[in-house]
Amino acid sequence: MKTTVHDNAADSRFEITVDGELAGFVDYRKDGNEYALPHTRVYPQFEGRGIGRTLINGALEEISSRGGTVLPYCPFIPPVIRDNPEFVALVPEDERATFEL
Repeated sequence: MKTTVHDNAADSRFEITVDGELAGFVDYRKDGNEYALPHTRVYPQFEGRGIGRTLINGALEEISSRGGTVLPYCPFIPPVIRDNPEFVALVPEDERATFEL
């Protein structure tokens, strides 16, 4: 199983493909270097395989590489950040308590 995460800027979302097939996405709203992440979706046929976690990790890694910050409004994202402490720095310090980070 080959997964790829990429930014579909035209649709304002990070997408994950599995063996070339779209498996899910994380929507974003971008304001300067700040990415608000309101929604994550993994299609039913891909659920239960860790695709969502791979997608979120890939999106956070890409945002980090751009020097961006994150507002993780989607409830699936803060647990991934908590499990990967290197991502906590992506959330502005004054916003961390809002997301229980």
